[in-house]
Amino acid sequence: MEVGSICIKTRGKDAGKKIVVLSDIKKGKVLIDGPRVKRKECNALHLFPLNQTVNVKKEAAHEEVVRALKE
Repeated sequence: MEVGSICIKTRGKDAGKKIVVLSDIKKGKVLIDGPRVKRKECNALHLFPLNQTVNVKKEAAHEEVVRALKE
């Protein structure tokens, strides 16, 4: 999993929602953000990676993430 990876959240209140990874894994956690998901740290084991990526910078703004997912 790397910055820009698109995943599906598998656990918690955001389960089933599409997100983008915005940081490298540190202590098993990554920073995530998405159109209907609040930016937060998440356990990497709670993500199902898809074979898709978007071109976003590390810790990109919420608007950039939403725009990248629409493309």
